[in-house]
Amino acid sequence: MLAVPKTGTSAYAKALADRAGLIVQDPPELKHAPVYRYNRFFRPMLEKVGADHMDMMAVVREPVSWLGSWYRYRQRPFLDGKPGSTKSVTFDEFVRAYCMDQRPAFANVGSQAKFVEPRPNGTKVSHLFQYEDQPKILGFLEDRLQTKITLPQVNVSPSMPLELTGATRDLLAQTCPDEFTIWRSAKGAL
Repeated sequence: MLAVPKTGTSAYAKALADRAGLIVQDPPELKHAPVYRYNRFFRPMLEKVGADHMDMMAVVREPVSWLGSWYRYRQRPFLDGKPGSTKSVTFDEFVRAYCMDQRPAFANVGSQAKFVEPRPNGTKVSHLFQYEDQPKILGFLEDRLQTKITLPQVNVSPSMPLELTGATRDLLAQTCPDEFTIWRSAKGAL
């Protein structure tokens, strides 16, 4: 299971820790290893111990909701005064900044589409789920692992209203169409 940021994977890692053969918690660059990093570092290691042809799963979130989670996360006090803080911008300004070619630090949060992008050697996500369909994710994992899973509340961003104009929503759809395409394509099995 790849840990796409802001998709609830920390809760799944905690819930499944006693059943997992390997959990990467730090550094964040490895915890949140996208397909290309998995392909470069983890796949060769796993193949050397006989775990080749592994299924890979990931969860992606509706793009506006995903950006909202990032925005709320970056409102936390530990980022106050730092370039990554969103305290001095509205959500609408944050999304507009995300749509820029050169994103400012506070809006530089990556891309779900790039995170799950297949590699030329065929390494790809075999089970891609929408974050909003938690029963389907849970059902898949419970069936696959033959166990009941109870998800804890982990790393939850503070709740707050998020206002986005129609023009900004349109700008996001026009400048980041891959984000919407990958989310719409997420049905569990690819």
